[in-house]
Order: sequence, then structure tokens, then C-alpha cells
Amino acid sequence: MPRGSIDARSDEDLLLAHVHGDPGAFSTLVERHHAYLWSVACRTSDNPDDAADALQDALMNAHRMAEQFRSDAKVTSWLHRIVVNACLDRIRRNRVRLSVPIPEFDVAPLADDRDQMAAVDLSVSIGRALDALPPDQRAAVVAVDVEGLSVKEAAERLGVPIGTIKSRCARGRLRLAQSLGHLRNS
Repeated sequence: MPRGSIDARSDEDLLLAHVHGDPGAFSTLVERHHAYLWSVACRTSDNPDDAADALQDALMNAHRMAEQFRSDAKVTSWLHRIVVNACLDRIRRNRVRLSVPIPEFDVAPLADDRDQMAAVDLSVSIGRALDALPPDQRAAVVAVDVEGLSVKEAAERLGVPIGTIKSRCARGRLRLAQSLGHLRNS
């Protein structure tokens, strides 16, 4: 297919073409969904570096396991699940290896606008509270409350029963409410 042209094949057709040896089918599929998969990796991971590594691991796994795809779900759901699992695996591996994160410094000056500073403070507070959640609760809360998936869709994507998603969300939301309780008075 010439560069710049849009491949009209469905995601399922692209994955099948990849399995049958089409050298460009998988890269077309990845290009089509990269932004979405990157956002999933960022929301599920502890930091952008881990998100990038987990996304790369996930795409390599998807490339190798393409023939195992069952058409009982959408390709995007299958890819989402692989990305989330890769992120959770990386979080588990990082917890085994004790390390001290290098602080990131923002070199771009922020405007003096109080609303902008309040928005940054709120974003940091919410990010820290989400990071403090156990990975399974974070994945459930992000899927349902941030991405807006239904409980059923989140259960399918994360590969767990609906009741598990409900309990993980409830426990995660309770922890978030406790962590962010100080914001009610602000």
C-alpha cells in the first residue's frame, strides 16, 4: 500500500493479514491505535518511562501472539488487555527491585495565574492518589471512571469477572476519597 494512503481493512482483517504474513498489516494496526494504547499505558503505569517500556513489551507480545486472537472480542479490547497486563507486570517487577526514582524537574515556567496553579496542584494530587492505589484497583478505576467504560466492558478488557471490577472500583474509590479528602475544604 502506498505511503500516505489509508488502509480500509478492519482491525480483524489487518490482524489476520499479519498472521498470514503481510509485512505491513501489524504496523498499520499499531499506527491506527497507538495514541489510545499510549494513553492506556500512561494511566496504568507509575511513570512515562515505564509506560513506554510496557507499551513496547505489549506490542511485541501482540505481534507474537496474533494467531491466538479469538474473534469473540474486538481487536482494540484484546490490545487494551495486553497493554494493561504488560503495565501491571512492569509494576510488579519494579516493586521487586527497590529503587529510588529520579525527580523530574519542569524547566518551563508556569504562569502566575492562580487558577492554573490550582489546576496543576489538583492534577498532581489526583495523580499521586491514583499512583498510591494497588495496580488492580488503579486499572479498574481508570477503566471505569477515567476512560468511561461500563463495568462489563472493563471486566472484559481486564479479564476479570464483573463483580471483581465492582469491588476493585469500590475499594479504589474509597481510598481515593480518603487520600483526597483534604480537597473538599479547598
